Amino acid sequence: MPRPSIDSVTTRDQLLLSCTTLITLFMGDTPPSTGTLIKPLVPRSFFDDIPTGVWITDYNAFLFKLEYKGTAQPMKFPNASNGYNAIFGSENYGPTFGSGHDLHCFSGTVNKSGNHYPLNGRVNLGQVYNMQGQDFNSVMNGHLNVLDLKVYSVQELTLAEQREEEALLEKQKKAKQLLEKPWIHNIDWSTTFEEEMKNKVTTYKPLPGLDLQQARILLVGQVGAGKSSYFNTINSIFRGHITGQANAGSAEQSLTTSYRMYQVRDGYAGTFLNFRLCDTRGLEEDQGLDDHDVDYLLDGHVPNRYKFNPAVPISPDTKGFVKNPTLSDRIHCVAFVVDASTVDIMSEKVLRRIKVMQARMNQEGIPQAVVLTKIDRICERISNDVSKVFFSRAMKECVDKVAMLMGLPRSHILPVKNYECEVELDQNINILSLVSLRRILDFADDFLYDKLDEREVAQMQNINISE
Repeated sequence: MPRPSIDSVTTRDQLLLSCTTLITLFMGDTPPSTGTLIKPLVPRSFFDDIPTGVWITDYNAFLFKLEYKGTAQPMKFPNASNGYNAIFGSENYGPTFGSGHDLHCFSGTVNKSGNHYPLNGRVNLGQVYNMQGQDFNSVMNGHLNVLDLKVYSVQELTLAEQREEEALLEKQKKAKQLLEKPWIHNIDWSTTFEEEMKNKVTTYKPLPGLDLQQARILLVGQVGAGKSSYFNTINSIFRGHITGQANAGSAEQSLTTSYRMYQVRDGYAGTFLNFRLCDTRGLEEDQGLDDHDVDYLLDGHVPNRYKFNPAVPISPDTKGFVKNPTLSDRIHCVAFVVDASTVDIMSEKVLRRIKVMQARMNQEGIPQAVVLTKIDRICERISNDVSKVFFSRAMKECVDKVAMLMGLPRSHILPVKNYECEVELDQNINILSLVSLRRILDFADDFLYDKLDEREVAQMQNINISE
């Protein structure tokens, strides 16, 4: 026997088998002007679980409406007969709710008439469902002319799916939440503070007594995390406009193919500042920057503009290889660049590779920090106002998680928002980036203090020996 249908919109054939069925009727006043949205909801499988000609008992079944003539009027109409006669299934006609019937949608096939469907069913509300004082006119405009009728499947979630859904909802909720007090207190989002931080970076000089002109910061991170964009952001702040000197963007494989020791000028054609941001190719699961490359980079053997080639790894025979690097050639701090929006799905392989690199850095006493990028993607409030970063609950939890994953203090996790789609400088973005850079330079000084102590100890030993 053919199943009933409404022109090109069929009820049964579009139903997905599940534990819940939702039938939506858009009731037109004089279609399609204003209308009522009424929905019968039945928490059971609709057709296969309902034998033909049998009423189903369901205590949880109810009807409800959301709108009336374009105005929100949500109301729920529960089953008032202890769940009896909740829904009736038949091969001959569409969904029917309540004996009597509260709502019998249609029989056979209903063709479209103009811009609506004149259903051939019938309505006798209040037989089984408690209509809360509502009637055929106040709920359905006194007719069965509908603009559309659809049958949806609303599948009941498993326990694991429910927990996953709850976790997602909680994450979305936190993304909109702001704390009453910031979890970092010494940031002043003002022009004065911006100039103060900018001046601290401009006047930075490595420790005297080590014959160093510039501190070297190595940027390490996954493909697309924002290493090159971080340099571009810092460069933009001191150039006074958005720049794109470093090749940056989104790609499956690293856009950075050469080792670049970027310098930053103080203003247009100004003098170079006393640090270099050393950009490398991105980390990948099975290719990209490897442990062998990192060893040579940390020790200062790799020349500027060296082009990485997986087929021919760097060696002492490589052109430009620095065979006897000095402290000036070495890396003084490593900044891992991490995409905040992908922390939860960071590859185990990549994380293991980072841990191996960290072990090597720790052996050399090289301090590490994390530049946490794309923070606007994990918190809606930050995307609208970067100055809310330290009020964001989601951001605080992300910082805590990254600190735990990387085995670093929270004070070493530095949230930033790189310039990506902006065409003009933004004071709050500048402040956050300058704070991060100033902290990294402080960490570099920690390494240099150790080297200065070693040098002074060696000098004292030489004096004792000569005496």
